[in-house]
Amino acid sequence: MEYVYAALILNESGEEINEDNLTDVLEAAGVDVEESRVKALVAALEDVDIEEAVDQAAAAPVPASGGAAAPAEGDADEADEAEEDAEEEAADDGGDDDDDEDDEASGEGLGELFG
Repeated sequence: MEYVYAALILNESGEEINEDNLTDVLEAAGVDVEESRVKALVAALEDVDIEEAVDQAAAAPVPASGGAAAPAEGDADEADEAEEDAEEEAADDGGDDDDDEDDEASGEGLGELFG
């Protein structure tokens, strides 16, 4: 991913995206540069209009997250049973608040990743 980011930095700064420039940006960022990946990226971006690609990506519609698809008639009973099993498991775990405290104490969780 850092290779693509380096190419975007070069594009944004108006510099030519070539092997030397890409390698310089990656090394400045402390990346162990693989020459084959640099060559492959430069070749892949040779005929690409990056500005147009970024504009299209930014304007791409994001699909709305809908609910799960309705089960087929034969699968409805299985879906009901699975839902009941999940509810029973949730009820069994409901009285165990120690797990939440253990997670917080051990630093697990997404919030801990960002300080």
